[in-house]
Amino acid sequence: MSLRNRVTLIGHTGKEVEVINFEKGMKASVSLATNDFYTNAMGEKVEETQWHSLVAFGKTAEIMQKYVQKGKEIAVEGKLMYRSYDKDGQKMYITEIRVEELVLLGSK
Repeated sequence: MSLRNRVTLIGHTGKEVEVINFEKGMKASVSLATNDFYTNAMGEKVEETQWHSLVAFGKTAEIMQKYVQKGKEIAVEGKLMYRSYDKDGQKMYITEIRVEELVLLGSK
């Protein structure tokens, strides 16, 4: 196992899993919200939500499709991936987590 590019997140899914089927397998994608809390300068407790794009392939994608619904709490481990594409002549960049391990924790 390589420790150079590892991401571990626990959060709730923000939408239903989207699946794309290919000749040799499938791709599943979903957004994941993680929350962090801190106290601001006025002493108020503030909640900050970060959104992450998750993608999975093969057996992990099948499990996501079958068991993960909107609002489901999950833990994932995977790799941080970057990719880009052109849209209307403009370069678009995407950061996503390629899920390699998935643990179903509960529902919201």
